[in-house]
Amino acid sequence: MCYKNCRMNENMKANCFLRTGITTGACSQAAAKASAVMLTAGKVIDRIEIELPNGETRTVSLIKQELKGKYVRCSVIKDSGEEDKDVTNGIEIVCKIQEKEGAGIELKGGRGVGRVTRPGLAVEVGEYAINPVPRQMIIRDVTGILPRERGFVVEISVPEGERIAKQTYNPRLGVEGGISIIGTTGIVKPKSRESYKKSLIVELNVAKAAGYKTIFIASGYLGERLLTGHFGIAEQQIIKVGDHVGFMLEQCLNKGIKKTMVIGHIGKLAKVAAGLFNTHSKTGDARMETIAAYAAANGADRELVRKILNLELAEAAIDLLKKNSITGVFDDIAGRVTERCLQYCRNKLEVAAVILSLKGEVIGKYPKDIFNSIPGKYKTLS
Repeated sequence: MCYKNCRMNENMKANCFLRTGITTGACSQAAAKASAVMLTAGKVIDRIEIELPNGETRTVSLIKQELKGKYVRCSVIKDSGEEDKDVTNGIEIVCKIQEKEGAGIELKGGRGVGRVTRPGLAVEVGEYAINPVPRQMIIRDVTGILPRERGFVVEISVPEGERIAKQTYNPRLGVEGGISIIGTTGIVKPKSRESYKKSLIVELNVAKAAGYKTIFIASGYLGERLLTGHFGIAEQQIIKVGDHVGFMLEQCLNKGIKKTMVIGHIGKLAKVAAGLFNTHSKTGDARMETIAAYAAANGADRELVRKILNLELAEAAIDLLKKNSITGVFDDIAGRVTERCLQYCRNKLEVAAVILSLKGEVIGKYPKDIFNSIPGKYKTLS
């Protein structure tokens, strides 16, 4: 296969090896759009086409369609794809749309959709655990179909959600009563380790064939969005590696890449700062210990250090440190990420690091003037 001047999208890349699935968010989006179509048209349908957050389209089959006057309900079965048979695979996700007084769309969770009880997640405390991207896609689709002058309640439920949530991290993270409706792209990529690594090599080959000497190693979509949206960096130059930071550094060395930037959420990069180059939870977890150590080094007292150590989410440490005016921690951790990566690469790569919050805010970077070297659209990030 010739990779020169070729950019494989995420779905193509994954499908070179294993079939992809769709997220709980995409399933909810499909059920909601189908329910809106049936309510408006007054007839039952058996499949619906949706545009996923990543721009890809999917046709999703429906089950248990119910059309009763002023409300409609239908279900989608969650398909996690091959090699990713997590606890949500095969579960039923239901949407019910019912008329209400007044105008406008109200999105809520029903049975089996959890509520957020602790800060640090992408959803505010007290809200149903329907993450921002799925929420946006559901509202967008139903608003484009339902009559604007009337009011509707859109309810997402997961009949088995409360039971299977006990097998997830949700209770530990403070999501109670069910699962979360999540998904940034709508796609569940296969997580077979070897297949995923092969896909990363393919993407690096594509970038090298295009002539890039600098590669941006992003742990996920937060970094990609900042780089493409703010700096205009080509998607082809950014490789989303998930947990495989060390593997990608090795591949960059093997392929003769000269410069890298490691960019991602503090929860991932705090692990790299601790020397964990596979950031999967099964290989270790030193997030809070790392943040607490750097907080202490920046003047945090014993009480604050203990609070950080008792947190479940690295994101929650951000506000805590900001409130105590100890934000030098983040630049220090970025510096340690750079140092660890240089050691890992035997100083044969130039490495920079950028740390983000879940909101996509840059909270730490090293070197401090790193953005001045990016030939992007803006130079206003601090």
